Amino acid sequence: MSSGAVVFFFFALLSFSGICLRSASADNEEEDPGLVMNFYKDTCPQAEDVIREQVRLLYKRHKNTAFSWLRNIFHDCAVQSCDASLLLDSTRRSLSEKETDRSFGLRNFRYLDTIKEAVERECPGVVSCADILVLSARDGIVSLGGPHIPLKTGRRDGRKSRAEILEEYLPDHNESMSVVLDRFAAIGIDTPGLVALLGAHSVGRTHCVKLVHRLYPEVDPVLNTDHVEHMLHKCPDAIPDPKAVQYVRNDRGTPMKLDNNYYRNILDNKGLLIVDHQLATDKRTKPYVKKMAKSQDYFFKEFARAITILSENNPLTGTKGEIRKQCSVANKHH
Repeated sequence: MSSGAVVFFFFALLSFSGICLRSASADNEEEDPGLVMNFYKDTCPQAEDVIREQVRLLYKRHKNTAFSWLRNIFHDCAVQSCDASLLLDSTRRSLSEKETDRSFGLRNFRYLDTIKEAVERECPGVVSCADILVLSARDGIVSLGGPHIPLKTGRRDGRKSRAEILEEYLPDHNESMSVVLDRFAAIGIDTPGLVALLGAHSVGRTHCVKLVHRLYPEVDPVLNTDHVEHMLHKCPDAIPDPKAVQYVRNDRGTPMKLDNNYYRNILDNKGLLIVDHQLATDKRTKPYVKKMAKSQDYFFKEFARAITILSENNPLTGTKGEIRKQCSVANKHH
């Protein structure tokens, strides 16, 4: 074979290899589309309807479930990956995320099992707990009067809890605003997005154990004096019993409605947590607080954008992870 023929053969071989590589790459892309709208349209076309109906029925019977769905998406998706690691129970080898101090007050996990069971009856082994967690949050937001947020699906479930690194990702309510901003920026949520996400404090309640340091031994002077009386009435003990259900509603005006009343409250020094007060006073966040206090449409627009980013944080897709049979236990334990 002449040298020219050898060169031609070599380049032909490279070209053929390139075609094969591109073909293999294309196949892999087809196998793992990542997150897409209506991921289950062929494998479980009723999945989203089943989840929506279960959320509606549970909200009708237990209105506080909607708060839980909203907290779940933050506590799961903000910690490294949106993969339902939050839902795993403790094992002999590892502590669950939901049993850490940072997860204090999270509850209603048994009702997520109710939703999972309904979906499993429709199509066994198809829909992940991670997608159920995200879609229940989406539908819970609507139950609370918030916007409908179209969210992609296709997540798979992680196999381990992340309790040991949870505090690296979830800011505490007493952290500085710089820390809070940095933690959210790390997952792609900017300042207006952060301000909007904290608008979730418009609903639900804050346990006394989280706010008594603002009342005892002395009342925090920045608190609105009219609100202090109510807080002291609800939290009469400097060291409350953590097992007692002692709490203050986040928003006394519209406690069951996701709205922009939260921003008006914190501008009036009625924020319960340090982070609420900082949000209304820090020069980086205050302009957005004032804008959201004036416009619920703006709040909803930024809230929907932030929830979307949060829900798409580093998911497991394709062949990664698994589809758990039971949301509280990785499949290998069955």
